Amino acid sequence: MPKLSDVRRALDELYPPAWAESWDAVGLVCGDPEARVSRVLFAVDPVQAVVDEAARFGAQLVVTHHPLYLRGTTTVAADTFKGKVVHTLIRQGIGLMVAHTNADHADPGVSDALAEAIGLRITGPLIPDPTDPAGRRGTGRIGELMEPVRLETFAAAVAAGLPATAQGVRAAGDPDQLIRRVAVCGGSGDSFFAAVREAGVDAYVTADLRHHPASEAREATSDGKPALVDAAHWATEWPWLRSAESALLAVSEKHGWDLTTRVSTLVTDPWTTHAPMPFADLTSSTDLTSSADLTASAHPTAFDQPTA
Repeated sequence: MPKLSDVRRALDELYPPAWAESWDAVGLVCGDPEARVSRVLFAVDPVQAVVDEAARFGAQLVVTHHPLYLRGTTTVAADTFKGKVVHTLIRQGIGLMVAHTNADHADPGVSDALAEAIGLRITGPLIPDPTDPAGRRGTGRIGELMEPVRLETFAAAVAAGLPATAQGVRAAGDPDQLIRRVAVCGGSGDSFFAAVREAGVDAYVTADLRHHPASEAREATSDGKPALVDAAHWATEWPWLRSAESALLAVSEKHGWDLTTRVSTLVTDPWTTHAPMPFADLTSSTDLTSSADLTASAHPTAFDQPTA
């Protein structure tokens, strides 16, 4: 059975902290490096529900993508929600380790997992890391579909390849536009529009697209490219958990560790309900009349393992 320090070293080799952005907070957040680890839980968010799941699983380590404290704090009091997470971790003897932007930049990393989940053959990074002589690391990924499909069909395939969320998947562009070459970025990606345009792709899949950047990106195009496909932040990063789990299990097998792992299927996306608008066609300029006839769907708390 490995020590926490052994697992930490393995994860640091897979996702070196030096690859993280300067503003990021990655690495070991909580835990005794000398403690033994037999069970590891992977999750996107270090929230209370995930920590409670780790305790039920009997985990000694939780590996999350998002940091618990991205900015400094003056308290870990248990009457704050983050302080309660820290207290629960310590009381249950569970460590917490974060791989955030260092996992975004890794090869394979977060965007590789996203690209594979939605059926793309990866051809390279969207923004290459200049320190990688192989040209494989970097921000985002570019990939290709086996054959061109309509934007409407592609958006449906993205929705089918990712875990279900209340938001679902939105697309901006001509529904009949053919899509083959695609850029992706797990998590918030509207700051990379310049690189996406330079890449000359047919579509861009990311999350957290805001009105003004998305509108300006669409207005700036003369040929309709790239179409924009916007999914939930949490959903675009969840596929990486399976990749990270597999990578750690490979290290475990190499060293002969007795390690059991699990990927959390708790939906920790903050949006919980979707009320679809009653209009069937929003592709043309028409006068829209408000309607109270909206239907709301309950947000799942867990999901079955998605298939790519």
